[in-house]
Amino acid sequence: MSTSVIEPGTRLAGRYRLEERISDSGGSCLWKAIDEILARAVAVRTFDQDFPRIAEVVTSARAASRLTDPRLTQVFDADDSGESAYVVSEWVAGETLEQMLGKAPLEPGRAATLLYEAAEAITAAHEAGLAHLCLSPRDLVWTTGGTVKVLGIATDAVLADRDADDPAAQDVRGLGAMLYAALTAHWPGEPERSSLPAAPPASPGGSGEDGEPPMAPRQVQAGVPFAVDSIVCRCLGIEVPGQEPLTEPAELAKALRGVPRTPLPLFAGLANNHPAPPAPRAGDDEGAQRTRRLDGPPTRPREQPNRQRQQRPSRQEQRRHAMPQPAPAPQRTAPAQHAGHGIHAARPPARSSNRALLGVAAAALTVIVGLGAWALTSGDGDKGGATPPGTGKGRQSQAAKPQPTKLTVQNVTAAQQSKRGRTDTTIGKRLDAINDGRTGKTWDTQSYADVNFGNLAEGLGVTLDMGRPVQVSSVKVNVPDGGGILQVKIGDQDTPSALTPAGSHTTIPGENTINVKAQARGRYVLVWFTKLPSSLKGKISEIAVYGSAGG
Repeated sequence: MSTSVIEPGTRLAGRYRLEERISDSGGSCLWKAIDEILARAVAVRTFDQDFPRIAEVVTSARAASRLTDPRLTQVFDADDSGESAYVVSEWVAGETLEQMLGKAPLEPGRAATLLYEAAEAITAAHEAGLAHLCLSPRDLVWTTGGTVKVLGIATDAVLADRDADDPAAQDVRGLGAMLYAALTAHWPGEPERSSLPAAPPASPGGSGEDGEPPMAPRQVQAGVPFAVDSIVCRCLGIEVPGQEPLTEPAELAKALRGVPRTPLPLFAGLANNHPAPPAPRAGDDEGAQRTRRLDGPPTRPREQPNRQRQQRPSRQEQRRHAMPQPAPAPQRTAPAQHAGHGIHAARPPARSSNRALLGVAAAALTVIVGLGAWALTSGDGDKGGATPPGTGKGRQSQAAKPQPTKLTVQNVTAAQQSKRGRTDTTIGKRLDAINDGRTGKTWDTQSYADVNFGNLAEGLGVTLDMGRPVQVSSVKVNVPDGGGILQVKIGDQDTPSALTPAGSHTTIPGENTINVKAQARGRYVLVWFTKLPSSLKGKISEIAVYGSAGG
């Protein structure tokens, strides 16, 4: 069956229902489809019967399916044994880098963060022996779930019939070109791979063809820091005095780790919320530095309330808070870029409205704080009466409880409670990923037939040896897939059946916090899946235990 006769509604392998044709070129077609068994959206690529590299694409897709880095698009299925060959992969919803740059370049700190994540993902692919070879701004996505995704690892190169003598250097050049685009909104690569304006050539009158290097980012866009500019140049073959070219994705990731980076927004469509810096002028280094300062560091996160401090403010603090405070000066915020995926930015109100609203908020805050201070000093709130004289109740603060801190894990071992004598040997590997401080590498289980482990296990996970008994208040677990159920068990023995359940949580992609009720105590902390996510494979990229030692 050729792609010309495959229409919306066609089912492949009895489960993948094709819904919408996304693109059709070069003898293959990309569809948005529904996996009817798992009830989820997937991307399906089909092929014409005369497509010359079907077997190569399927083989590459199967190799890519073994990758575990959550920033690489996951391949679910690939088959060429039937009438229609197909590759099924994760459906990624979000905004490509090219779309993000539709209005203006990214702020340099955000550009560095985005490409740092991409460089680490490509590093993981190279460690598994796979490369991309044709990276472009269309292959980097900031998803609606707030994560980075690199599309097309291994398969895009075969589809484009692309090869390289030095795959690592080729991918570093592609990553550097994407960083160049993120900083300048100009594309220094092959014109057919992006609709962005071409990067200006370094030599006057040049065309940028035949491998001629482009103009350095700082010469195109003001405000690009020297450190980031030199990283781009080292990727693209532009000479940087005293520094060697970057030729490995791991080298690029390490270099970007050493420059200031700004956290990315929570949702796709909000990454480009900075106005474009003014156009550069020849020799205007001071202007460039001034622009960088105006861009500024990321907004300082709100400090979490300290409950101990709120219990009993001093009289001096009460008087200070009761006094009216001047309203803060309104900050200018550029309107967020409209996303192409249903997220729209609110129009900013007029400046006079801002001042009025801030004044009202300040007055309300003064009243609330004053009432709170009065309530705290008026006696026993539970009984509604004043504090009897001489009892000292309400006059002395309670003893401060130790604040939860991140605890040190001494050792990590695999944990499982199997059925019918079956064991999962996969969970004993990659245990170092659990607490290495990074989310790019994952610990995982083998794949199962259903979310209940195919009735082969009660649970699969890891046991953290804290080295001594600790008081646990919460456990933070970072996972790439949602829909699974994680359980925490705590105790002084390292076997799952001997530990006491302390909390459970249905996972979402990213960080999950499992709050432990009544602060359980013990030396061993078990974190395991009692139900798998829809991917039918348990994956954990990082675990952190919070509490206090001893207790």
